[in-house]
This record gives sequence, structure tokens and C-alpha cells, in this order.
Amino acid sequence: MRRVVVAAMVAVGFAVLPAATAAAAVLVEVVRSTQTMDVIVDGEHRYTWQVSTGRAGWATPPGTFHPQFMATRWFSRIFNNAPMPHSIFYSGPFAIHGTTDVARLGRTASHGCIRLHPDNAAVLFDLVQRQGMRNTTIVVQ
Repeated sequence: MRRVVVAAMVAVGFAVLPAATAAAAVLVEVVRSTQTMDVIVDGEHRYTWQVSTGRAGWATPPGTFHPQFMATRWFSRIFNNAPMPHSIFYSGPFAIHGTTDVARLGRTASHGCIRLHPDNAAVLFDLVQRQGMRNTTIVVQ
């Protein structure tokens, strides 16, 4: 029966395409030139937040990533046990995480991580945890 329906659709001009793969439920877009992050959930814009990305000599790498590891409480093993609450690691040592240095949000300030206000980091962490790391895409421009 399905073949007959598909054949009829083709005959009258309907395109028959393979099923599309599901888009990421959570899209995190970081724009280094404006030091902002947009969070889009199921195609709907939810949040725009200020961030701090890597300062001179400590670039935040551009690209498209997926979360690899998440930790509610994390301390940097590289930078004097600096607190990194609600860490979402996406490329080796690079993570999106909360910061206590909120006065510097909106400017480059980190050693390459993407820093957020702690409240916003908690919201993002919860969202990614609920939607799943597989369904989350992080784009750094």
C-alpha cells in the first residue's frame, strides 16, 4: 500500500525525499566578536547572554562541537583549581561554564573557555542535561 501511495505522490508532482534526520534540540551559538551566546531550542530562540571567551594568547577555538562531558562542580586542574561550575566540556580542556568574574562578561577574559554568569550556566547545564548531549550542538564563531 505504501508503494502505491508513494507512486501516486510522484505521479502528481510531490517530491519523495528520505526522512530527514532530526535537528539538534539545543543549539548554542557563541559569537566571539560580540562576546554573546544565543541558545535556540527546537528552532526557537530562548536566550541571549553575555560571555567571556579567550583573551589574547588564549584563543577560544572556532568550530562546531558537541558536549563530551558535563560536571555540576568542577575545578580547573590547569589554572590553580579555579571554580568552573556547571561545566559543559566540548573540546578537550575547553568548556562552557559559570564564572565568579561576572564583571568581565562581555569582554575577552578567559584562557579559552566560554564563561557565563553562574545563573545562566546553571540554566544551560540543565537544558543540555534534559535534552541530552547528543541533541546539543555548540557553534563557536
